[in-house]
Amino acid sequence: MTSRPDPQVPAKAKRRSFTADFKMKVLAEYEAAPEGERGKVLRKHGLHSSHIVDWRRSRDAGAAAGLTKTRGRPPADPRDKEIEQLRAENERLQERLRKAELVIDVQGKVPMTALRAATVAG
Repeated sequence: MTSRPDPQVPAKAKRRSFTADFKMKVLAEYEAAPEGERGKVLRKHGLHSSHIVDWRRSRDAGAAAGLTKTRGRPPADPRDKEIEQLRAENERLQERLRKAELVIDVQGKVPMTALRAATVAG
C-alpha cells in the first residue's frame, strides 16, 4: 500500500518573485531557442508566455531598472512619520496654551483687593 499525497490545497498560495538576473537569463535563453523549442524553455522554468511579454516590455522600456521594480505598496516615507509627530506635538502645545490662557483670564478677573488680602494673610 502506497501513501497518497495530501489532497488539501494550501490556504494561501505564495506568489513567486524573480530577480532581475533570472529574468535576463530566461529572456536570453528564450530568445536564443529555436521557434519550436521556446515552449520547452517556459515549461522548464514553470513560466507562462505572459511573463516573457512583460519582462521584454520592461527591458525595452527601461533596461534593468524595469526588471527590478517590485510590486505592492511602496515603503513609507520617513517624512510622513515626522509630520505625524509634529502634528501630535502641535495639538499638545495648543491644549497647554488654551489652559494657560484660561488661567490668565481667571487671574485677570480676580479683584486686586482679594489678591492683597491673600498675600497679607499668608
